[in-house]
Amino acid sequence: MTPDADDADPSIEDMLLEFDEGAQLIQDRSLLDPTHVVDEDRIVGRDDQLTEITRMLRVAIGGNRPPNLFLYGPSGTGKSLISKAVCDKIDAICAQRGIRFGTIELNCQDLDTLGVAVYELAERAADAAGVEVEVPKHGVATKEKWDELYRIVNDHFDAVVIILDELDMLVGRRDKDEPAFSRLLYQLSRAGGQADAFDAHVSIVGISNDTKMLEQVDSRALSSYTPEEVHFGDYDANQLQDILHRRQDAFADGVLDGDVIPLAAAYAAQTHGDARKAIDLMRVAGELAERGGDATVTAQHVEQAQANVEKNRVLEVVRGISTQKKLCLYATAAVAAESTDGTARSTTGFRVYEYICESIDAEQYQQESYVNKMKELTTYSLVEFERQSRGPTSGVFLEFRFAEEPTTIMETLREDSRINDLHPDELDSVVAAQLRGES
Repeated sequence: MTPDADDADPSIEDMLLEFDEGAQLIQDRSLLDPTHVVDEDRIVGRDDQLTEITRMLRVAIGGNRPPNLFLYGPSGTGKSLISKAVCDKIDAICAQRGIRFGTIELNCQDLDTLGVAVYELAERAADAAGVEVEVPKHGVATKEKWDELYRIVNDHFDAVVIILDELDMLVGRRDKDEPAFSRLLYQLSRAGGQADAFDAHVSIVGISNDTKMLEQVDSRALSSYTPEEVHFGDYDANQLQDILHRRQDAFADGVLDGDVIPLAAAYAAQTHGDARKAIDLMRVAGELAERGGDATVTAQHVEQAQANVEKNRVLEVVRGISTQKKLCLYATAAVAAESTDGTARSTTGFRVYEYICESIDAEQYQQESYVNKMKELTTYSLVEFERQSRGPTSGVFLEFRFAEEPTTIMETLREDSRINDLHPDELDSVVAAQLRGES
């Protein structure tokens, strides 16, 4: 029997049109996108860094080569935003003066080898120039990719700023313990003085959350790179409020209650002063109000947004990751939960991961894959890491620190029946033994 038309569920089109015709509280969603490069008057709380970077890069408008830069500090503190905003202004002025200026942006987070990184740089240079890359991505030597990058830049630009965001993530295959980002910096910074390399003026802007990244750069690469360093600290609650006030016109007039911005800023200030989190909170609060058919965005929406963000980040993300990532995360969290400072070394986490895989008869990856999967999890803000060394006997390792309580993450992961089959007492004994072995 055909259901009565009045009883039928609304179609996708009906639901879309109902939303389109309803009162939309958010008018300009781009202002609530933390990656969107906003106008200069919306950049606040970073006057010193903005001035410093502008003064160092401005020589490009005179047809000269700017110095190399290294911008470092926690996530969401304006590093990428300011570097891109300054380059956008330089691009506009250079266009008026007939100088062919280009910005080549590369996020190194998901790149696994030097060859991949070089090809991605060539692709982004080609995009900026409006041309095509003339070498294949696979099946050619890395030198051919370098040559293609040189060709594109030399044929189409007089000056280029290469922005390497999250540079410390490009570890790749190591050669004598030298990470791929070190080799990339060495080649790029030397290329300006080599025959058959860059004829254009090229400046390299490295961006990292890891304050100690340069300690991992080979001395030859560091000598060639020789960057000017600019530090970005956490935003405080007042600065976060200023940032949100300058984006409140993303909403229709009068729909934001007075408590919304202070509360969103306060929540973000509690978690390392991350502007991205503050902006995300305000966006989610607005979307919750819209979905609820409310006329205003209130503090209650912000509180719900905060709860949703935490739930989504800790629970939904953890539940949705692959089995191998779950095993890596569970092993690392188990170590962090028992360590005295709440951190977990990658070397120790990997040994516990090996025990877990053997216990549940799961496929076991090599240590490099374990580290890469843990690094991938940093994109969800579940875990952060720094490179550390405890002297010549310990070597270099990654030190993981969790944004949430490791035990909370472990409890969620135990919803997976395979992980729940692990014997807690045996796991505790293995973790304790591995931690004793660190000293």
